[in-house]
Amino acid sequence: MQEFPDQDGPGVLCVGARWNRWATVVAVLAIGGFTAATIVGRQADGAERPWLVLDIVVGVVATGLVLAVGRWPASGTLLLAGLAALSPAATPASTSGTLTVAQRRPLLTAVLIAAAGTAGHLVQGLWRPIGNLPFLWFAVLDVAVHAAFLGWGQWTQARRQVLHSLRERAVRAETEQGRRVAEARTLERTRIAREMHDVLAHRLSLLATYAGALEYRPDSSPVKLAQAAGVIRTGVHQALDELREVINVLRDEDVDGGRPQPTFQDLGELVAESRQAGTAIAYDDRVDDSTTLPPATGRTAYRVVLEGLTNARKHAAGRPVTLTVTGQPGEGLRIELTNPGSNGASLTPGSGTGLVGLTERVQLAGGSLNHGKRPDGGFRLEASLPWPS
Repeated sequence: MQEFPDQDGPGVLCVGARWNRWATVVAVLAIGGFTAATIVGRQADGAERPWLVLDIVVGVVATGLVLAVGRWPASGTLLLAGLAALSPAATPASTSGTLTVAQRRPLLTAVLIAAAGTAGHLVQGLWRPIGNLPFLWFAVLDVAVHAAFLGWGQWTQARRQVLHSLRERAVRAETEQGRRVAEARTLERTRIAREMHDVLAHRLSLLATYAGALEYRPDSSPVKLAQAAGVIRTGVHQALDELREVINVLRDEDVDGGRPQPTFQDLGELVAESRQAGTAIAYDDRVDDSTTLPPATGRTAYRVVLEGLTNARKHAAGRPVTLTVTGQPGEGLRIELTNPGSNGASLTPGSGTGLVGLTERVQLAGGSLNHGKRPDGGFRLEASLPWPS
């Protein structure tokens, strides 16, 4: 029998070891009982009485060899086949050894051992025939019994291997499922955190714009100063709420991530918000029937414009921005955002990873993103996204 590692832990291993010990004891006692019955049955024939001592010795030795068969199935069964040639007292142990080899060893080995057992009993039948049973019928029974044990053992081995394979597959499938769930959760948390990063960068750049206006125009009217301070206060609260969401996303493994996702229709509101912060934006929307735009493409387009306006506010504060969005079903969606070069230091420092993440987002959506400085010193951001017909 092929040994299969137990997957259920040390406790089950201990129980299995105790069960194996008791099974061995029961097997030895059972074979000893069959051996004794065989000896008694053969001694009922008066012609067998001279072989009583030999049968008892062979029976005791064969029963003891059953323990060796458990550790060395092939070698132990070969010895039992030799003893079976001497005495029928070894028949129970020999046939059980054939079954054991068939359960634990490959088919070729099992067939050779079964043939050895069959040969040993044929020799026994030649010089110690059973009463009125012809040798031909004895040979037929001998072959049939060993063939039956061979088939039974091989079937048992195949069934055990199938069950073991199914159990391993189930364990691997469960482990793989757990890994996929963990990866999906990590990817979702990363996606949500990236979304929140984009929103926070946009919100903080607006706050920096209003704070810069307060710093450079202290002579503004009290009404405008109060209005700017109110916008800053509201923006700070919104930024804190959004930062709290980011922290929850990174801490909570079961976060739902139910924050409303932006759509292409939110571009107008995004542009208006940037205009209120003092950025001059020339917005040209030439999109045909934006309601047919896939939601995922619309979200990606929103993020492209968001990142572009945020970078323009950071690195070219106060300079005008030109935003052109064109597209129609079957031809794709094209976004182009340009602004003149910077006229001074950035309002807020940048990490340099915003465009990297944006490029990855656009590529995952099946599009392409190009960005860089223009010959006149300005900056251009251009994205192309698929829009199936």
